[in-house]
Amino acid sequence: MEKTMKVAVMNGIGQMGFTEKAIPQPADNEVLVKLEYVGICGSDMHYYETGRIGDYIVRPPFVLGHEPGGTVVEVGKNVKHLKAGDRVALEPGKTCGHCEFCREGKYNLCPDVVFFATPPVDGVFQEYVAHEADLCFKLPNNVDTMEGALIEPLAVGFHAANQGGAHAGQTAVVFGAGCIGLVSMMALKAEGVSTVYVVDIIQKRLDKALELGATGVINSKEMDVLKEVERLTEGRGADLVIETAGMEVTTRQAIQVTKKGATIVLVGYSKSGEMTLPLSLALDKELTFKTVFRYRHIYPMAIDAVASGKVNLKGIVTNVFDFGDIQNAMDSSVQDKANIVKSVVQF
Repeated sequence: MEKTMKVAVMNGIGQMGFTEKAIPQPADNEVLVKLEYVGICGSDMHYYETGRIGDYIVRPPFVLGHEPGGTVVEVGKNVKHLKAGDRVALEPGKTCGHCEFCREGKYNLCPDVVFFATPPVDGVFQEYVAHEADLCFKLPNNVDTMEGALIEPLAVGFHAANQGGAHAGQTAVVFGAGCIGLVSMMALKAEGVSTVYVVDIIQKRLDKALELGATGVINSKEMDVLKEVERLTEGRGADLVIETAGMEVTTRQAIQVTKKGATIVLVGYSKSGEMTLPLSLALDKELTFKTVFRYRHIYPMAIDAVASGKVNLKGIVTNVFDFGDIQNAMDSSVQDKANIVKSVVQF
């Protein structure tokens, strides 16, 4: 095997470049994975555009990317469940395993998590990565490594659906038809919610939602969302809303379109971090609010949903860029959001 690997680095806001690094050696409980696909996430684009998300500040040179899929090429001596040649999806967050949240099984809330592409931890826009074997999930024969890379955002969608208690017989509304909105819609459908409407202002994304199984769509640039949901639900309102846009206007609409006793799951981060909401209406309706931070115990469920055909994960991909074209990949993903729903980098 070659001794070094190519690594894409963010050298500054809007600036990508390449460097060479030594290929890592897997520890006893790790595997070395040759990466084949890495998705470009909204957080990657935000770091690329602004250099920070809240208190997480990029210190260049920094490696982006946390949605990886690839093939195992070497295993540590203590690894028994994987072997060279296995195709895997990598869960990007390594937790401490000892804090109260880890002990309770809520490991996504671990304060000491080491998560790809969350400063100061580098991501995986690189040719190889050594990763804890227990966080590498073997893919079935009918699931390829592009789908493996997209298990990460799909896990967010399933966690959102689970947080909302999704089940058959419900009517759900998803605000936002970006990647997370689409995977949330597909997760709801996979969990038995037969009626799911999707709201966005970009028609191309709404067309994609219909293609992937949405019951119907609402272009809020052209239609009154409140009146349309009232019409579609015959005045009853929605049982469940998943908000992925992170906008005050859509969060207010989420409260307004729900029926009494409904659940709202907040997934999208607002740019300001603060909103003014009609809480008196939420109290009158006795709404339940749930929030989402990444996911927990979801990868096996998500992989099974793809393998069984319940989720068309490749359907969200609109653009595939070569690793050598990473500058254009990032620029296009940031600047052409009207046409690009999900970009994937191919190695």
